[in-house]
Amino acid sequence: MKQLIECVPNISEGIDLSKIQEIANVVRSVKGVQLLNIDSGNAANRTVFTFVGEPENVVEAAFLLIKKASELIDMSIQKGTHPRFGATDVCPLIPIANISMEKTVKYAHKLGEKVGKELGISGYFYEFAAVEEQKKNLASIRSGEYEGLQEKIKKNNWQLDFGPKKFNKQIRKSGITAIGARNFLIAYNLNLNSTSVKLASQIASKIRESGSLVTNENGETVRILGKLKAVKAIGWFLEDFGIAQVSCNLTNFQLNSMHQVFDEAIKIGNEIGVKITGSELIGLLPLQAMIAAADFFLTLENKSTSITEDEKIKIAIEKLNLNDIKPFHPKERIIEYVMKNE
Repeated sequence: MKQLIECVPNISEGIDLSKIQEIANVVRSVKGVQLLNIDSGNAANRTVFTFVGEPENVVEAAFLLIKKASELIDMSIQKGTHPRFGATDVCPLIPIANISMEKTVKYAHKLGEKVGKELGISGYFYEFAAVEEQKKNLASIRSGEYEGLQEKIKKNNWQLDFGPKKFNKQIRKSGITAIGARNFLIAYNLNLNSTSVKLASQIASKIRESGSLVTNENGETVRILGKLKAVKAIGWFLEDFGIAQVSCNLTNFQLNSMHQVFDEAIKIGNEIGVKITGSELIGLLPLQAMIAAADFFLTLENKSTSITEDEKIKIAIEKLNLNDIKPFHPKERIIEYVMKNE
């Protein structure tokens, strides 16, 4: 049985279509790799690629993508609303079939070592591939972003894991890359009927697992945890559509998936006087997440869940309003359907 891993690299370019296609073409050039999705955002100035294949082929495709992105993207002039520190900002490997997380970690380390030695590009290993505890969390290693790299990598606890260890011409141009091994992640955004990033950030702080830091009555800084585990979230302004969004990463969709995030955000929005008008998916998601959303809303309305898969998908799209700002096409977004079509 074939071993399959998925790779979801995020590059810091979402505007120049010729550059995006040039990068996509190096992935397509690797035999045995299926490029399933390309999702670009102008305001974020970011593109998410999704491809799958056998491990060695995926590592080769990821290496070529990182190489090409470093040639085409100049981080010293790059701007965008999404946090970033590199031309290929993040490159996770995800076990899909017949392969353990432990073996996937080995492929992540192999990719990082190859990128460091052959391309002279530096970076960190994160999530399950992390070599130090404080580097597990992507938000932590990306704090300070590209602009803070020169000072950050000098610190003893933030030494780079692969590639040159000092700030050099290559880092000045292409930044650094986070390479990791992780579980399947759903990138999911909530749309507000407001332009207020403050309101979006308020919702984000209440739903994300890490919550927020507050000052208590004794003048001490304490952390108030958010309501949903395995959820990361920030608020931002989506210039393309003139709205504020809560941008979420669902790191364990079996624990908390789209419908829980959507439902909780609506409740918080009602409390602070802002409406969630709909939502947006970035990249792909598993069929299971759509079915779970449909079952949730059907149960909420005391309706039978004994309906067809197609009907459930329609209900999930409708209830989450996934068509709010751009069309949601199941055959292009649900990973099982995309792989079948390929």
